[in-house]
Amino acid sequence: MIISLASGQRKIPVTLDDSRVMAVLAPASAGHPPSEAQETAEIVRALENPIGSPRLRDMGALAGPGRTVAIVTSDVTRPCPSRRLLPPLLDELARAGVRKRDVCIVFALGSHRPHTPQEKERLVGPEILSQYACLDSDPADCTLVGLTSRGTPLEIFRPVAQADLRICLGNIEYHYFAGYSGGAKAIFPGVSTTRSIQANHRMMVEDGAATGVVEGNPVRADIEELSRFLPVDFILNVVLGAKKEILKAVAGHFVAAHRAGCAFLDATYKFPLPHAADIVLVSAGGYPKDLNMYQAQKALDNARFAVRQGGVIILVAACPEKYGSATFERWIKAATSPESIIADIAKNFELGGHKAAAIALALRKATVLSVSDMGEDVAQSLFFTPMATVEDALAEADRLCGTDARILVMPLGGSTLPVVAA
Repeated sequence: MIISLASGQRKIPVTLDDSRVMAVLAPASAGHPPSEAQETAEIVRALENPIGSPRLRDMGALAGPGRTVAIVTSDVTRPCPSRRLLPPLLDELARAGVRKRDVCIVFALGSHRPHTPQEKERLVGPEILSQYACLDSDPADCTLVGLTSRGTPLEIFRPVAQADLRICLGNIEYHYFAGYSGGAKAIFPGVSTTRSIQANHRMMVEDGAATGVVEGNPVRADIEELSRFLPVDFILNVVLGAKKEILKAVAGHFVAAHRAGCAFLDATYKFPLPHAADIVLVSAGGYPKDLNMYQAQKALDNARFAVRQGGVIILVAACPEKYGSATFERWIKAATSPESIIADIAKNFELGGHKAAAIALALRKATVLSVSDMGEDVAQSLFFTPMATVEDALAEADRLCGTDARILVMPLGGSTLPVVAA
């Protein structure tokens, strides 16, 4: 069989022996991807039929004339299709009487770098960029709105905290310790401070903080406790397909609508497996999910669930920006081994270092062969074995595991959750 794997903006065809392929974990195709008109219709359908909430136009004074609105959406490292979500949403706000000058679109940077002007235009389009205030969140301009029961300071970007109405956009996919992306996560930790993010993320080592888990997940519970201090008034989230097309849109209450989106994601992207694979061939999914290793790590983490102890993971991720975080880079370069990272993060949790620890957990289970544009020195610093091509990586995996080793393919590693039978 010939499998196409995304790396950055390009596709890499890979030929595999059918008899050795255990499975290809990709959602069943529903035919041609939806047209832009069909995607818009799905967004409008969700806005017209919100879950656990009235429509925006029916929210009365909360979404009426003279009220200020903060729309929080994803930054350039996320595949959230803001450019497609915003026009129907802005039309809905206009029906409610909200004026353009009272709307602020905020890009949730979290701990990521600011955008270039070109990136902002790519995210929302030139028309929206010219007609609406479009801001990057700024950790230096945050205000404390409360303290969660777990002791997390909720420091939120001031324009979002002071708005009369807060709307969260996002795409729902698996998250390796918050369970799923999306929902209130756009605001917290999306438009928060390093101190707040670190306080929340340190719970990633606790029971329940795992991929695909929301009930009993301390990280997700801490995020959603935000609503006790600052209302999260409405969300518009989507689940995307292999070509980043919109498969499903959900809108409404920040918990009820989010959970409906999570259920759709599970039905589409969660795959039960009878046993673990010897070799997992995984792509992060291409741009923007493999801009850097800080982002591509999510695919590696999902692949970890599918590989047997002592097996091989072949990670296909371009990572032209290399590490993607100065703190992450410092942790990697200071490490003497993957085990040293795990030991150090347990003693001294630091945002950025947590990504290094997650990579170390994958390396504890399997050898990682990387096919990327990050450079051999960067790959080796990550304790990966750099390979020039996927074919070279497969040959090395055969040497390590045997030519009869079973191969699992994950073309959308960042979005796909394999579940191996106990």
